[in-house]
Amino acid sequence: MKVKICGLTNLADAQTAVAAGADYLGFIFYPPSKRSIEINTAKAIVQTLRAAPDCPVLVGVFVNETGPRTAEILDDVGLDLAQLSGEEVPFLVGDERSPIYGRCYKALRPTSLAEAEAEAEWYAVSSNQYSVSGDRFPSLLIDTYHPTLRGGTGETGDWGMSAKLAESIPGLMLAGGLNADNVAEAVRVVRPFAVDVASGVEASPGKKDPDLVRAFIHNAKSAINH
Repeated sequence: MKVKICGLTNLADAQTAVAAGADYLGFIFYPPSKRSIEINTAKAIVQTLRAAPDCPVLVGVFVNETGPRTAEILDDVGLDLAQLSGEEVPFLVGDERSPIYGRCYKALRPTSLAEAEAEAEWYAVSSNQYSVSGDRFPSLLIDTYHPTLRGGTGETGDWGMSAKLAESIPGLMLAGGLNADNVAEAVRVVRPFAVDVASGVEASPGKKDPDLVRAFIHNAKSAINH
């Protein structure tokens, strides 16, 4: 079970997550978010993380950014992947001509299983891309639907729907209202490839609670044995 700690804004929180065993660290490049980070700040954090031997996969979270600009930020900051959390077109994920092809995955906030299955067909990373990554990267993220917020709502999603998707989509990452108390149950019900948390391990928006980070990662990874 892989774990992503998202919405990081400072080095101390990032290092806490690394020490606790996080597989992915997420940095949000979307100014309206309470967890948004400046490019130069992220760059400094990433440089320090990269200097350590146990650096996780580093993810930039974007909302309706252009492909070229997303690629530019990935390269400038030194990130591995882009999470697309807006209304981005399938071309960015699935077309070899995309400037972030092979370096991104889509976050969905479906309102129903039918909608989720249709969008998954449009956006899921191809099996070829997924196998090339060595099962290191997620192929799709499922978050809780909210009419205005782009994640970080703290609201729990439909685990039954996510479980059905996880059966047919390798690399599915689950987000939405997860915390140290419910993540083990979510893992057992959904059986995702990975889980993602932001607000569920915070002391305040953008500031993590170290104890909650450690508890979340431990509970997620010990929920089931793959």
